[in-house]
Amino acid sequence: MKISLTLLVLVAAVLGAPLFTIILGGAGVGFWMSEIDLMVLPIELYRLTENTLLIALPLFTFAGYLLSESKTADRLVNLSQAALGWLPGGMVLISLLGCAFFTMLTGGSGVTIVALGALLLPALKQSGYSDKFALGLVTTSGSLGLLLPPALPLILYGIVAQQMDIADVDIQDLFIAGFIPALLMIVSLWVYGLWSQRNENIPLTPFRLKLVLAELRLSAWELAIPLIVLGGLLSGWLVISDIAAITALYVLIIEVFVYRDISIKQLPKIAAESMKMVGGILLILGVALAFTNLLVDLEVPAKVFEFIQANIDSRWAFLLCLNFGLLILGAILDIFAALIIIVPLILPVAMEYGIDPVHLGIIFVANMQIGYFTPPVGMNLFIASYRFKRSISELYTATIPMMFVLLSVVLLITYWPDMVLMFVR
Repeated sequence: MKISLTLLVLVAAVLGAPLFTIILGGAGVGFWMSEIDLMVLPIELYRLTENTLLIALPLFTFAGYLLSESKTADRLVNLSQAALGWLPGGMVLISLLGCAFFTMLTGGSGVTIVALGALLLPALKQSGYSDKFALGLVTTSGSLGLLLPPALPLILYGIVAQQMDIADVDIQDLFIAGFIPALLMIVSLWVYGLWSQRNENIPLTPFRLKLVLAELRLSAWELAIPLIVLGGLLSGWLVISDIAAITALYVLIIEVFVYRDISIKQLPKIAAESMKMVGGILLILGVALAFTNLLVDLEVPAKVFEFIQANIDSRWAFLLCLNFGLLILGAILDIFAALIIIVPLILPVAMEYGIDPVHLGIIFVANMQIGYFTPPVGMNLFIASYRFKRSISELYTATIPMMFVLLSVVLLITYWPDMVLMFVR
C-alpha cells in the first residue's frame, strides 16, 4: 500500500500534475507512513495565516501588475535616455537601469522583457550596438531588479525562513543587503558593454537639461515609488506590510487618476490576474511548509548535513557547490517554487556551516536570477525567443558572455560576505 501510494505521487509528477498537489501528496504519504495524524496538513496551512508578512505579498504584486499594464516602461526609458545618453555606453546603462527598475517594481523578469524589449532592442541597435550584443543585454537585464526592494523573492525567502523558526531573518535586512550586489551586477555589465563594443561607432546624445526636466516631470510620480519604499524601510517608522499597503494605494491612484493609463473597468481584471499568481504562491508555500515539517520529523536536514560534511570539508567548497546547484535549479524551476521547496533544505545546512541566513538569501536570489537565462532551459531565453522571433541558439550565444560576467559577481557576493552585510551590520 505504501509503495503504491508513493508510485502514484511519482506518476502524477511525471504526467504534469500541479506542483502543489505533488508536494501535498508527498507530504500526506510521508506523514501517513510515519503514523503522524494527517490533521497536521490543514494546521500548517492555518499557521501560515499567522505570518503578518504575507500581507505584503499580494499588495506588492498588485502594484507590480498595475505598473506592467501602464506606460511606465516608456516613461522610464525616455527619462533615462535624456539623462544618460551623453555618457559612453549610455544606452547600455539606460537599458540596465530601466530593466532593473522595472523588474524591481513589477517583480517579474519575463514581464520586463515583454514590456521593455520592444523599446530597448531597436534603441540599442539604432545607437550602433551590434544585434548580438543588444539581444543578449535585453535578455540578461530582465532579471536584474530581483535583489532590489520591494523584491518579492526576498520577501518570500524571509517568510519561509521565519516559518522554520531556526533563523531570525528580517525582511528589511534582506532589502538592505541586496543593494550592493544589485549595483555590482549593473556596473559589471555596463563595463563589459563598454569593452565588448569598443570598436563600434557609438554616437553620444548631447545633454539637454530642458529635455531632462520635461521627462522628469512626466515620470515624477513613478520615481517616487522607490522613495516611498526606501523611506519606509530606512526610517523605521513603517513595517513591510505598511509600506506594501501605501505603495499599492499610491500606484493605484497615479496610474488610474493621474496618468490615466488604466481605466477603472480594467481594475477587476488586473486584480484577478495578480491574485491568481499570489494564490498559486501561497498554496505552494502552505503545502511546502507542511512537507518541511515532515522532513524535520524525519531528520532529513540533519542527515543531509552529515552527508555533505562527510564529502565537503570546508564552508567555501559548500558555497561553490551551492552556487552550481542553484544555477541549475534557476534554469529549470521558477524562482518562487525554488524558494519554497529548496530553502527549507538548504537553510539548516548552511547555518551549520556558519553562513549568515541574510547572506544566504542574497546568494540564493542572485544565483536564481542568473538561472533565468542559463542554457539550455532558462525561462528568459524562451520568453526572449518568442518576443523577438529569434532562435534559441541565437539567444544562447548572445547571453553566455554576460552570464559569465554575472557569475564572477556572484562569486564575489558569495565569498565576500562582509561586502553584502556591510550596511546590515
